[in-house]
Amino acid sequence: MRENLTRWFCQAMGFQNGLARTQRIESISKATKLNKTEPKEESKPADQMDISWLEEHPSALSSFEEMMDAAKGKWVVVFLDYDGTLSPIVNDPERAFMSDMMRSAVGDVAKLYPTAIISGRSRQKVYGFVKLDDVFYAGSHGMDIMGPAIQASCYDGKYQSKALDQKGNELTVFQPAQDFLPSIEKMLNELEETTSEINGALVEDNRFCISVHYRHVLQEDLGLLEKKVQALVAKYPGFHLTRGKKVIEIRPSIKWNKGDALVYLLETLGFTNSSDVLPIYIGDDKTDEDAFKVLKCRGQGYPIIVSSNPRDTLASYSLRDPSEVLSFLIRLARWGEVSAV
Repeated sequence: MRENLTRWFCQAMGFQNGLARTQRIESISKATKLNKTEPKEESKPADQMDISWLEEHPSALSSFEEMMDAAKGKWVVVFLDYDGTLSPIVNDPERAFMSDMMRSAVGDVAKLYPTAIISGRSRQKVYGFVKLDDVFYAGSHGMDIMGPAIQASCYDGKYQSKALDQKGNELTVFQPAQDFLPSIEKMLNELEETTSEINGALVEDNRFCISVHYRHVLQEDLGLLEKKVQALVAKYPGFHLTRGKKVIEIRPSIKWNKGDALVYLLETLGFTNSSDVLPIYIGDDKTDEDAFKVLKCRGQGYPIIVSSNPRDTLASYSLRDPSEVLSFLIRLARWGEVSAV
């Protein structure tokens, strides 16, 4: 295990160059339709959770030893969502702070395993919340990645640039939606103006996507807000709408999501077609299902859903809320420390 850690830290400074899988950024011809408004999720006691659902998606805490038995001899790589996973869902998205205990747990995990946070937020905003330099960050649902330095790539070099982290280590920034930035800036200005008359509506700039929060919008105003957002997007054929928890998102219509970001990071970390890697992905949002699907298709790793209620998911395991995520990360770090001895 110690050799595994040494191998990873050596790679973290230079990383393997080979990338076997060619990626194409393709336009999506049809815009994704808005889903119906979701009711607010209310937490249920563990004994009231649907038994059949828990049998299919058992607790990652109660299953921890079994999961880690399968991880022995493999390289663990950790992927985390932010909102609803590392921090609770809050009324004000600008105040979605993670606790000091959670920051410490993520930091401990990142010292042992390659760790990345993949969020719908802008990369800079997520870094501002997390404030850890040993973590890779992918913002805008994976459309803005700061990952390992690479010398050669099958990904379009047009969208790659070099950067230095806080320690002076070279990293690669990959932004496959760069061409959409001018339109996004125009849309932001228009949205802020057209939604200003709707009390409670909040437009958030997430760099390569735009989030329109409606948690504080009156029920009778939701229809008007959606019409305004839909009318704006209709003017920009290169974009489509998706929906999260009390938020409408405007995203570039390219074939790229959190699952693609996961694959990109695994490949740039040197795990192309590797059979001895074990990725762990923890997330609570619909957009995390794209990453769960990737792990299912690869037949590797553990997709873990964060949810206090049964829901359709491709995840193999579950955690009820960020407090259970914290417990899982603490146990994962302790397991890694013991295994390294």
